[in-house]
Formats: sequence, structure tokens, C-alpha cells
Amino acid sequence: MSQHASSRRLPPLNALRAFDAVARRGSILKAADELGVVRGAVRQQLNVLEAHFGVSLFDRENGRLVLTAKGRAFADSIGVAFGILARASAELSAGNRRSIRLGVPSAFAVWWLMPRGADLQVALQDIDIDIVPMATVEPLVRRPDLEAVVMGGEYRPTRDITAIRFMEDEFGPVATAEVAARLGLAAGVPALAGAVALGSRSAPSLWNDWFAESGHAPVRFAGNREFEDLLLAIGAARSGLGVAIAPRTAIGEDLERGTLVAPYGFIRRPAGYSLSIRSGDAKDPDLARLADWLIAAGA
Repeated sequence: MSQHASSRRLPPLNALRAFDAVARRGSILKAADELGVVRGAVRQQLNVLEAHFGVSLFDRENGRLVLTAKGRAFADSIGVAFGILARASAELSAGNRRSIRLGVPSAFAVWWLMPRGADLQVALQDIDIDIVPMATVEPLVRRPDLEAVVMGGEYRPTRDITAIRFMEDEFGPVATAEVAARLGLAAGVPALAGAVALGSRSAPSLWNDWFAESGHAPVRFAGNREFEDLLLAIGAARSGLGVAIAPRTAIGEDLERGTLVAPYGFIRRPAGYSLSIRSGDAKDPDLARLADWLIAAGA
């Protein structure tokens, strides 16, 4: 077989699946857990793929695998390809009824999207919106199983992703009235130095963003507690464990009921929320209808 013909031959599917899993999960161990195989099998498939192309897809640094520039570009393309296959398979299984798998930050799903679920279903009654909660939000390029992802905060889409902004938001520190009174938060932002700051790994930059955008000098907190999800951080604030930084959309009802107070009010987060879709799907009429509904609801 000529070299030209060999270069057009597709690599084994198992090797592509292993490579995609390692690129998304960041480690061979996590990829092996996802695929249900041993680590040695994943390593073997990576070797097969690199031998097929004759290029290195990973750099080995202190026992860690780091994607090369070519590896990252290939991983992005593989993610798009698997996404197309996943969507085609879902549509084939569902018959004529369209299904859209929408990745949503779990906290946002609970406090904003699910209360509007009935309106969403009425507006898109011929489409099944499969809401996939994400404790740790991953960009769409890393989730080939999803058609779209709701992203919050400062999100910069890649070349192959289109971001449709649909809602602004405000955010600020919140606590129970008892905690606010005990710390003397009404006296000013420096009083936060006596607080336990509650944050989340799903939105790790909110405190830094708030200090930067509010114009207040950062303080050194008495303590810090980081939770896996923003929902847990807000729940900890409700329990009086400290002061959380939260989007206003997340705690609107808490403010109305007096469960939480916002001693310094809220500042606008310019980035707000956006719907990210693959640029190749920009003309998809069903995704356009979803985007239109989000824009109308977010207004």
C-alpha cells in the first residue's frame, strides 16, 4: 500500500475513543474509568494512534500527559466528530422527534431554568430538551455528547464555537442577617476580613471578580471554604457558615424571604450567560428556537 493511501486510512475507533477520553479527562486513570478498561489498555491505544500518524500527540512531563499543539487541534476535531455521531444516533433512535442535550451549570439549572421548564416545553413542544446538570462546567468542545452548553461568566469561545448571549446578571456577597450583624458587615467591606469566605470550584473566580469590578480592595478572610458546586456554597451561607459570593438570579427568593441579605448590594457581571453551540450548527432551526426562548426568558 502506498504512503498516500495509508495516510487516508482511518485509525482504529478504539484508539480514537481512548484519545478523546484522555484529552477530555486529563489523565489515563480517569479515561480508563470512563471507558471501563484498565490503564494499560488506554496506554496501548494511545501508542497505536501515535504510531498510525507518526507524530507525538502528548508530551510526557514528570509522568503526566500534556497535549501537544497538534494533539490539541486533533482532540478538538475528534470531539466535534464524536458529537456529530452522538447526535445522529440519538435522532435515529428517537425517530422523527428532535432531542437536544443541553449542558447547564447545576446551580443555574435549579434556580433559573427548571422553574421555567413548563414554559420551555410549551414553547418547544415538538422538541425534547434533555437538561444535563454540570457540577463542573466544561466547554462544549470537550463534551461531544451535548448539542449546546450554557456558560456563565467570562467565557471566550474557540474558533469552532458560537456564543449567543441571552442574559445579564448581578452578583455580590450574601449571608444570613445574623452573620451580617455579628461581623458588622454594614460598616463596610473591610469587615469581610472577619468572615469565612464560601466559594465553589464550579465558579472559582467570583470573589476575585467581585473585588475587581466593585472597586474594593481585596481583604484577607478569616477562613475559606470551597465546595464542589455553587449550590453547596449558597446552602452553606443559608446555614450561617459564612459569606458566599453569588449571582442574584441564584438567591432572589432568599432575598425576598429574608433568608439571606446582601449588605453591599450587587454589581453587574457584564459577561452574564450565553448559549454556546458549534459554529456548524449556527443555522440549525431548533437550536435557533432554543436560543430565542432563552433570550426572551432572560429579558
